[in-house]
Amino acid sequence: MCGGRGTRLDAPVEKPLVDICGRPMLDRVAAALRDSSVESVRAVTSPHTPNTRDRAADLGLDPIEAPGDGYVSDLGFALDRVTRPVVTVVADLPLVAPEHVDAVVSAADGGAATACVPVELKRALGASVDDALVFDHEGTAVCPTGLGVVGPADAEAGTPTDTDTDTHPTMYLSTDTRLALNVNRPTDIALAEDRCE
Repeated sequence: MCGGRGTRLDAPVEKPLVDICGRPMLDRVAAALRDSSVESVRAVTSPHTPNTRDRAADLGLDPIEAPGDGYVSDLGFALDRVTRPVVTVVADLPLVAPEHVDAVVSAADGGAATACVPVELKRALGASVDDALVFDHEGTAVCPTGLGVVGPADAEAGTPTDTDTDTHPTMYLSTDTRLALNVNRPTDIALAEDRCE
């Protein structure tokens, strides 16, 4: 998913093209997906990210041009154009690794899964937290990382709010700091760069 405006980051380039340790976030996420068990990689762009669309094409990612009406809307648009189950990941998760992708796919077990991290971990790192996405999981405040699997019967990818696995994805809870670093604000760039491999 790489079609958002990225207004909180206020970068001189489109958000997915922001360099982390010398490589655009889009390139880093695409490499992690390609080195994982997923079969093919697509980039969901929008009119807000024309340079990202061009970069995705250069990387052989076969872009899906969504309307740019917001994450949920664009995700739904993209899901109508691919075969499920499908791994979804946001372009601002630059430290995602193949083993993260494979662990979430395994947790989904043919259904749906969403990777989350404890909010306390993000705050301890100094990473930005979108309070609108925070929810309780068994007494712990958690938030989605932007990595998940949408199962074949799911109408849309959502944030789990209870334990009904028929309608909500399996929770993959991680304390890996690489999954806790979404680059949403300028301070998140430095945090991610400090942890590059």
